[in-house]
Order: sequence, then structure tokens, then C-alpha cells
Amino acid sequence: MTTVGRWSPNKVRARVLDGTWVSPEELGGMVLLTPTSIAYAGTSASIGANGSVEFTAITNLELRGVFSADYDNYQIVFWWQAIGGLTTIRNRFMSGTTPESGANYALQQLYADSTTVSAARYLGQTAGVMGVGDTAQRNGYVVSIYGPYLTQPTAQRNVGIYSLNSATLYDDADTHSLSTSYDGINIFPYANSITGLVSVYGLVGA
Repeated sequence: MTTVGRWSPNKVRARVLDGTWVSPEELGGMVLLTPTSIAYAGTSASIGANGSVEFTAITNLELRGVFSADYDNYQIVFWWQAIGGLTTIRNRFMSGTTPESGANYALQQLYADSTTVSAARYLGQTAGVMGVGDTAQRNGYVVSIYGPYLTQPTAQRNVGIYSLNSATLYDDADTHSLSTSYDGINIFPYANSITGLVSVYGLVGA
């Protein structure tokens, strides 16, 4: 049985059967990351003790310094509740404090609602998409981002649910065509504001 101990923030160690303490990098898996700083527009946003960012009624959120040479690929676990009506959550990659807002994003989307399945594709977009959410309940998404810090085009894919009483499935794949290194991500609702929690993980060995 594995025993987990915390030595310092973001430095979780696991005790294996022979009594040795090892790092997540040695075990493989996901490491929860802390942004070097955040910026937001809205009521409030703060970095928690473990590195997750909690926010209330925001219209814009920047997670700065969260991608680095330590990991090639990342996973974002994200829940929110929309305030004021159904909204799409958009995202842009960031270099320093500057979001990349050129028309270099391409989106492919699938929706499944009861027995109806539909699809759409959007080219030449100025932002990617991280999900769709409504006001009734929490909306949950897992977003995989491939190589944002590498100087090559970046891909992302997210799968999630909204309208939780009826569990509508949303699947989105995006590409960003510029061969640029990004160290942060800008998240914002297309309309209205959102309240929720976002956590960014580095994928070990991926």
C-alpha cells in the first residue's frame, strides 16, 4: 500500500513498498502545477495552496508561467457554472503576459444530445474552445494540451458535459498553427461570467 506525504507545495512524495520515498517524476503520472502569477477581470480569483485557481464571477482569467520545459504535454481539469446564461468557454495561448489572438486557431466540434449527434468546424478563429456551459449546475471538462511550450504547432482536445440534468456530451479538438513557445493560457467566457475552479497538471513521461 502506498503512503503519500507532502514535503512542500507541489512536491508530493510517495513511499513505495521498500520504504523508499520517490517523486511523481519517478513514479510517472500527473503533477499539479502552480502558475507563477494570475490576472483576471471580475469579482475574484486566487491561487490555492495546492496550485489550483478558484474564481468567482470572472470574465477573463490568465494563468501565467504554467507551461515550461519540464513537461511536453498537459491536462487541465476544469469545472464552472455560468452566470447570466449559457456560454462558450474560449482560450488563447500566452507568451508572458500577451495572449495570442491572431486568426490561427481551427476547431472541430461534436455534440451528442439524446439521440441527436451534430458536428461543426470553424477555421481561422482567434481563440480555441474549452467547453460549453450553462447556469443550472456545474459543467465539467478535461482538456488535454499537446506541446504548448515547444516551438511547434499546438493541439488541444477537450471532452465534457453540460446541462447536467440531461448530460449533453461535448467533444472539441483544436489546433493552433504557429510554431511558437507558450508559457501560459488565457481563459474567458464568450459572454456573461463564470464561477469555478481550474487545475493544470504536467503529464510525466508523455
